[in-house]
Amino acid sequence: MNNALRAVWAFRGFVLSNVKREFQTKYRNSLLGMAWMVIHPLSMILVYTVIFSHMMKSKLPGIEGGFAYSIYLCAGILTWGLFVEIVSRAQNIFIDNANLIKKLNFPKLCLPLIVVLNALLNFAIISALFLAFLLVAGLFPGWVALAALPVLVIQVLFSIGLGVTLGVFNVFFRDVGQLFGVVINFWFWFTPIVYPVSALPPWLSPWLVLNPMAPLIGAYQDIFVRGQLPAWGSLAPILVLALVLCGLAAVLFRRHAGEMVDEL
Repeated sequence: MNNALRAVWAFRGFVLSNVKREFQTKYRNSLLGMAWMVIHPLSMILVYTVIFSHMMKSKLPGIEGGFAYSIYLCAGILTWGLFVEIVSRAQNIFIDNANLIKKLNFPKLCLPLIVVLNALLNFAIISALFLAFLLVAGLFPGWVALAALPVLVIQVLFSIGLGVTLGVFNVFFRDVGQLFGVVINFWFWFTPIVYPVSALPPWLSPWLVLNPMAPLIGAYQDIFVRGQLPAWGSLAPILVLALVLCGLAAVLFRRHAGEMVDEL
């Protein structure tokens, strides 16, 4: 592991240059540029807020305030977007970089690192706007907001572990990528993002234990909506799962690296 980290550090210039290039390419030849990074999530939040909070008069149990539901949505949708971006890009990481893998000799750990750094850069910009809104509205949770950092670490580990694992399978079975696109739609609605857990029917609530994203999203919502520390015990199984997925991804890649090059 130490050798791998030293190798990545030696290629830090390669990693940073790719992060910069991808970020610039994403908004090149666009009149609004980086504004689209803000417009997309905000438009989604606006739609959900109007439909669920006003037209359907949705309420959060035990929470008062005109912005409570909007903050609840932001905490869920923004962090869900980070998860989807990392997993979606990581599952295509070897296919999209096939030429790079074949022609250059570099630590392959650089590839998932580039994915994570790009996603975190986008997330940092959006989160800064979200936190600025909380400050202006006088709804910033204070020092409790720092608890979001370890939750973010767990989420990133889970996302990249799952994404790279799917990425290895996707090289040999291209249906994996297509199937994930279908699964992610159901996964979103099975995660309490646009509705509270209490809105689920009694027979369905116990099944949330099978959804690793539910406690992660719930942790963010506890921090930013309720201003309280998350239930760390509920995140322990997700941390274990994240580490297992990262280990599985590493093992799969090492065992099938040669076959993957041939397949690509």
